[in-house]
Amino acid sequence: MTAFDKIVDLFMFRAQSDENLSEMPKITQGSIVWGLILRASVIIILSMIVIGFYKLYNYWWLAFFLLWLLAVYPAYRQFQIFNNRIKKIEEATLCGTCKYFEPTGQLCKLFDEHVSTNYIPCEGENWEPKSFED
Repeated sequence: MTAFDKIVDLFMFRAQSDENLSEMPKITQGSIVWGLILRASVIIILSMIVIGFYKLYNYWWLAFFLLWLLAVYPAYRQFQIFNNRIKKIEEATLCGTCKYFEPTGQLCKLFDEHVSTNYIPCEGENWEPKSFED
């Protein structure tokens, strides 16, 4: 997979398989937000150019529709898939119950490494339970 393919995957919100929890994450909460900002800015700029060039001032609402259809809704769907993946990781791994697990990036804060079902950064030695009093 080339760097261009990776950029296109992020731009198009192509998700990794939800069942394959053993891989390191390609989509994180930060990449979803970055893709949303990137797509929204491209749509806004292009719609401003098209509306100004063709003088379609009565069709400004079309830009908001495109913004929802091509930027916000795909990000929302990807965020739902991401949350389901995190719930499965939390249930399937020891890291999911550790206080160092950061679900937004699917990583261990102590070692700053991504967690998967096949890879636990500390191998369970630095595991500490989450405190649920917060």
